[in-house]
Amino acid sequence: MKLLFICSRNKWRSLTAEKIFNSFNGYEVKSAGTENSARIKVTEGHIGWADLIFVMEKKHTRRLKEKFSINLLNKQLICLDIPDDYKFMDEELIEILKSRVS
Repeated sequence: MKLLFICSRNKWRSLTAEKIFNSFNGYEVKSAGTENSARIKVTEGHIGWADLIFVMEKKHTRRLKEKFSINLLNKQLICLDIPDDYKFMDEELIEILKSRVS
C-alpha cells in the first residue's frame, strides 16, 4: 500500500510520518507539502501514486481539492487533525501519528 502524508512545508509533520511509517512492512511512503516553500511540493504525480492520502489539517484537504480535484476523485483522503506544533521526529508527534493512522 502506498501512503502519502501532506502538511504545509514538508519539514516536520509529514516528513516525520514518512520516516516512521517507511519502516513498516508492506508500505511505500512519501510526503509532500502544499505551500510554494515546501521542501517537496505536492504534485499530480504524488496524488496519482498514492493509495491513501493523509493530511495534517483541514486546510490541507481544501488546498488539495482546489488544485487536484479531478485527481482526487477515487482517492481516500484522511485528515489527522494534527496542528503545526511539533518539530521533526518529536516524540509526542510520533505517538499521535501512530495512534491516528492505525
